[in-house]
This record gives sequence, C-alpha cells and structure tokens, in this order.
Amino acid sequence: MAEAHAVAAGARTSGSFPTPRSRRRYAIVLGILIALSSIFALGLLAWDNPMPFGSAGFWRIARLRVTNVTVMAVVAIAQAVATVSFQTVTNNRIITPSIMGFESLYRVVQTGTVYLFGVAGLVAIQGVWQFGLQVLIMVGLAMALYGWLLSGRYANLHIMLLVGIIIGGGLGAISTFMQRLLTPSEFDVLAARLFGNISHADASYLPLAIPLCLSAAVLLWLRARRLNLLALGPDASRSLGLDHRRELHVVLFLVAVLMATSTALVGPMTFLGFLVATLAYQLADTYDHGLIFPVTVLTAFTILTAAYFVMKNIFYAQGMVSILIELVGGTVFLIVILRKGRL
Repeated sequence: MAEAHAVAAGARTSGSFPTPRSRRRYAIVLGILIALSSIFALGLLAWDNPMPFGSAGFWRIARLRVTNVTVMAVVAIAQAVATVSFQTVTNNRIITPSIMGFESLYRVVQTGTVYLFGVAGLVAIQGVWQFGLQVLIMVGLAMALYGWLLSGRYANLHIMLLVGIIIGGGLGAISTFMQRLLTPSEFDVLAARLFGNISHADASYLPLAIPLCLSAAVLLWLRARRLNLLALGPDASRSLGLDHRRELHVVLFLVAVLMATSTALVGPMTFLGFLVATLAYQLADTYDHGLIFPVTVLTAFTILTAAYFVMKNIFYAQGMVSILIELVGGTVFLIVILRKGRL
C-alpha cells in the first residue's frame, strides 16, 4: 500500500495538470466541445433550409444565418472570459459581473428612452454610434465605481461588490417605476427588448463589437499567468512580485468592456456567465487560465447554439435563448448555493 501511494505521488506534477490522466481528460473534453459546437453551428446554418443542399439558394440562406451564429460567438467569448476573470479577481466562483449593475443599467437606458421619447425614440437610438455610446457609458460608470472603491484607505473589493448590488437594485427599481407609467403598447415593445435575444442584434454593430470583444478577450488570455497569481489572493500575489492593485484595475476594465459589449449587443443574460463558468471549472479541472478560457468559450458557444436551435425549431421562439438559459442557469445557481451553503 505504501509503495502504491509513493508511485501515485511520484506520478503527480506541479504543472497545469497534476497527472497524465488529467491531461488526456482535458484533451478529450476539448475535442468533444469543439465537435458539439461545430455540429450545432452547422445545424443552425443547414437545418430547415428549404433549398437543396449545395445549391446557390442554399448558401444564400446559410449566409443570412451566419450573422446570428457570429453574434452568438461574440456573446460566448465576452460572457465566458469576463465571468472567469471576474470570479478570479474576486476569489469567488458564485458572483458574476452581472451583479455590478451592467444589466440594470441596460434596462434603465431602454426604459428611460421609451418613457421620455416613446417607441419612436427607442427606434431612433439604433445605430453604430449609439451602440458605441452605450458601451462607453457602461464602461465609464463601471470604472468610476472601481476607481472610487479600489483607491484610498477604504479600498476594499468586497465593499465594491456590495455597492454594486445596491446600485443594481436601485437601477432596477427606477426601471420598474418608469415601466408602470408606460402605456400598454409601449410596455409591450419595451418588454421584448428587456429579454436577452440574439435576433435583436443588429449586423451593423458587429464591426465595432467584434474588435472590442476580441481585443479584450485576447488581452485577458495573454494575462493568464497573472490571473493565476491573482487567484492566490492579494498577499500571495504581492509576495511573488505582482502589482496586485494595478493588475486588478486592468482586469476589471477589460471585464467591463466585455460585459458592456455583450449586454448592449443582445441584452441581459444573467445566468449565462455563471452557468458556463461553473461547467468549465468542472470540465477543465485545472487552475491555469490559459487552459480554462478555451473550455469556457466553447462551453458558452455550445450552450448558446443549442438553446437557439431548440427555441427556434421546437418552440418557434427564434432568438429567445435567454428563457432557456435563465431556467437552466438559475437552477444550477440554486444547486450550487444549497451545496455550498454560502455565497
């Protein structure tokens, strides 16, 4: 028995994977996720296409569907990378960036526009520059909050999270108040926009959304080793030579860019980030963020494409993926909370 323990101990390493078996498991999981995401993406392009496969009409319809698949890829990258990075710097695998009020801010902007200018005003604010302005406002408010709460002698990450919850609740109350003053027709139009809906994404936004999303995600992936140190906590990361305060601000800024881009593009998806991050931690089984990020992104894209396929072809509710994701994600959230017994 002692020799068996010695052999087992000798087979373990201090690298990203403790054993060769875990390395093989990661490769298998990555391959399965790539296969599933490819199958669902191709299914969205080809399923229920009325034209014969390979014909000019078939590819013309498939090209029209590429926009939705591209939007889902952008949202998957933004939500997955932002959530994992945010949970790393906060040292908590339950809270997500949505808790900081991004989605509440989106609801206030949409509700306030209808309340002040009517449905015509909501249509008028569509456009690339309006999309960029909305992203800029969200990032600016987030960084103002970070700069205030993470500087000075009262700097405290947990206080920042509590203030974010309060601000989110306050913005939600303002939105609810304005919604009660709308006419039924205005509220009906607004309600459709307050659901996360892939079909709401305007293709004209993608030339701005794609560079923003990819730039922030790549920068976070390149900082994977620093995120590994941040996961050890402030004291350990400082002792290893990392400027914890500066790195915290950089990561939170990139997270704000990703979340603002995703929310402004398709609307709120509260539990998507939590769902994919929770699954990715279990599937990847490693601490290395350079390896966790690909699994998280592929998991998010697989879930989005699968939910879109189900909602479109079974329930005929094209684009309303948030309904299914919120149901599954909320259930997983409750299970995790009940198992852990704490936040």
